[in-house]
Amino acid sequence: MPSRTSAADRATIRVVCVTLDSNLAGAAARAKALLQRQLPGIELDVHAADEWASDPAALARCLADIASADILIATMLFLDEHIRAVMPALAARRDNCDAIFCALSAAEVVKLTRLGKFNMSKEALGAISMLKRLRGRGGESGSGASTSGHGQMKMLRRLPKLLRFIPGTAQDVRAYFLAMQYWLAGSEENLANLVRLLIDRYAAGSRAHLRGKFSVRQPINYPDVGLYHPSARRRIETRIERLPVKRAASGTVGVLVMRSYVLAGNTAHYDGVIEALEARGLQVIAAFASGLDQRPAVEAYFAPHGRPIVDAVVSLTGFSLVGGPAYNDSKAAETALAALDVPYIAAHPLEFQTLEQWGSDPRGLTPIEATMMVAIPELDGAIWPMTFGGRSSSAQDAGQRDMASEGERAATLAARVAKLVALRRASRADRKVAIVHFNFPPNSGSTGTAAY
Repeated sequence: MPSRTSAADRATIRVVCVTLDSNLAGAAARAKALLQRQLPGIELDVHAADEWASDPAALARCLADIASADILIATMLFLDEHIRAVMPALAARRDNCDAIFCALSAAEVVKLTRLGKFNMSKEALGAISMLKRLRGRGGESGSGASTSGHGQMKMLRRLPKLLRFIPGTAQDVRAYFLAMQYWLAGSEENLANLVRLLIDRYAAGSRAHLRGKFSVRQPINYPDVGLYHPSARRRIETRIERLPVKRAASGTVGVLVMRSYVLAGNTAHYDGVIEALEARGLQVIAAFASGLDQRPAVEAYFAPHGRPIVDAVVSLTGFSLVGGPAYNDSKAAETALAALDVPYIAAHPLEFQTLEQWGSDPRGLTPIEATMMVAIPELDGAIWPMTFGGRSSSAQDAGQRDMASEGERAATLAARVAKLVALRRASRADRKVAIVHFNFPPNSGSTGTAAY
């Protein structure tokens, strides 16, 4: 067990995390409760960039917290509007805080990293080279590309072991890669140990006495590719036979979910869709993969031994099959989906607004949501885009940052999927298919075009 600090050690230390969305907010709140048992004066605040456009006060709170942070964590900042909003504040605080850890973001953000002697703004060619290898090379659509996420995670776990016995700056580089491991496997236990690591190594000034006070456990490693079900015995399973079985199922649906949400325990939006599909008599196999390439999950659980065992696939990630929000590899996705040869539906949760804001906005989705969650997945070959859940401003307190299912829309999605499965299973003679062509402006040779 980590050692408890004495009453004399109740100095306040503020840890501020700035990231893309609020999916880890609940896990961070639970991590904070764990940390306060050892260090009652600790503050751990998470700020989500997806809230800033609709809530200027949220951005103002974020900037104020950055200005007073003792330790800064910045991740998943790659959209220009998000970077411009906080980059001056991060840069101004960089040399006045104990440590700043930046990862999985645009290069200008990552270069703000300063952990002890490890300074990414200066010459750090060895570490930058390792980061480039972890990032991989986008656009590689070869047959082996689907294993790149697994390979990168394997390398990330190996690097701290290799650096363990090298003195000097290498120990700060090792801390950087350990911090990445904690973040990418973002359960409350791992988030708590991420904070312990940064305080234990880098607390300075009036907080320097906190160094060496914590026993920091190694990152808990969860499967890179796995299964999820709200009624399963464990949070994550790896074998299909351990999932609940739907008796006399009318078909089987593969559902893709985000690993980060599963690890953070923020899965109510997924649970609502899974329950709605099961209510339609369908067997559900919900799977995830690490990183932003879902092909390993498809290969492992929807088509084991190269033969599909599902009648349709529903992606609830909100992103493209290969690449996620930052980029997409539609060619690789097309190849994978063609091999699977079942209908592919892409539904999405709201990431950049609440359910209430979406309902009152005549546009519905924001431009960035329409691009990332509708247009880009359609390049993969996805059909039937629709919203199925999101955050609700009517939820109580911290629950406002957790995802929720929108019951009526989850039921509608399930009904559509059930009809598609029934159509696929019907004999060809019994199938009735209607085709609707786009034709605007009429009589202008525009039939079937996407030009307008």
